Amino acid sequence: MSDLITDGMEYNSAREDLIIPEYGRNVQKLINHAKTIEDPAFRQKFVEAVVDLMQQMHPQSRNIDDYRDRLWKHVFRIAKYELDVTPPSGQKPRPEDSRKRPEKVAYPVMEAKFRHYGHNVQQLIKKALSMPEGPKRDGFVAVIGSYMKLAYRTWNKEHYVSDDIIKGDLESLSNGQLSLDDNASIDHLSGSGRRRKRASSSRDRDRDNSGGRPGDKPRRNYRRKK
Repeated sequence: MSDLITDGMEYNSAREDLIIPEYGRNVQKLINHAKTIEDPAFRQKFVEAVVDLMQQMHPQSRNIDDYRDRLWKHVFRIAKYELDVTPPSGQKPRPEDSRKRPEKVAYPVMEAKFRHYGHNVQQLIKKALSMPEGPKRDGFVAVIGSYMKLAYRTWNKEHYVSDDIIKGDLESLSNGQLSLDDNASIDHLSGSGRRRKRASSSRDRDRDNSGGRPGDKPRRNYRRKK
């Protein structure tokens, strides 16, 4: 009985391993067959037809840059680089090309102190230190202070933060090279500054609509009788 079941059957465990499984076993068989073709011109056309077939298997990738060049690299990889054909680029892929690894991404080194302000604050401070002294630099430093207070309030909502804390941290982060005036307000970007601005705008609208201060009764225009 077992002989009847196994007779004529071929199990995957007995087959050759797939080099790139996404193309299937038939594509791999076609590429291996191309290696046995003796006529160079016919072999070239045969492999080009196989590349067209591979492209039809993944039509959603047609718009990817250099996708067809990638298919040719996959053909040589499946053929174990034993295929004598010429890709459109004119350069035959080599076995060492498949072992190349992308370069490691250089991650920024975070400073040890005041991490709650984030790495962007460190970059802004470096930018400010590179600027010449003057009103433009002073305005840029004021924006940095406002951003620092906004970041502090975002990650420390349960703690109160004063302007003195932000000013002290700014001087510490810049090694004493940047400072804000003691009377300077740094709420331009924080929520309290926006709330005060909205409240002021609301008072202005009330004053304009009523002709006076908020709470005053609207004025009535009376015409004098002649």
